[in-house]
Amino acid sequence: MPTSAAPINPLALDNQFCFALYSASLAMTKTYKPFLDKLGLTYPQYLVMLVLWEQDDVLVKSIGEKLFLDSGTLTPLLKRLEAAALIERTRDTADERQVRITLTKEGRALRKKAQCIPHDILCASGQSADVLVDLRAKLSAIRDDLNKAQDNAG
Repeated sequence: MPTSAAPINPLALDNQFCFALYSASLAMTKTYKPFLDKLGLTYPQYLVMLVLWEQDDVLVKSIGEKLFLDSGTLTPLLKRLEAAALIERTRDTADERQVRITLTKEGRALRKKAQCIPHDILCASGQSADVLVDLRAKLSAIRDDLNKAQDNAG
């Protein structure tokens, strides 16, 4: 007589997608830490710098949209980057309610020091570039779907 498999416990921690994602995110942030310490950046500051290295001279609102952060979270990060002389914050000439962020000479120079980080993280992951590219695409799609669901619920 065949035996049936034990029912899956939907509330078991190991069965939670959210926990796998959360714990992987913690592991990723810990992996980045020694590399970012050499640059004098925290992980959230690094994300801001990535946005600015891609496109300099942008509004705070634009950075927030790219990073999915509100201005209350972003402003302290930007103030610390400004105190470190990596960015400048100025009022937008077209709309003084908006704050424009530009890289300083030091902020642009830091980009060169950060060039090796993606490769170092790839090596630390033990995965191929193709696997990580595919996983990033899937995670981005899940994020976008969850954001749409939140928008539709609100």
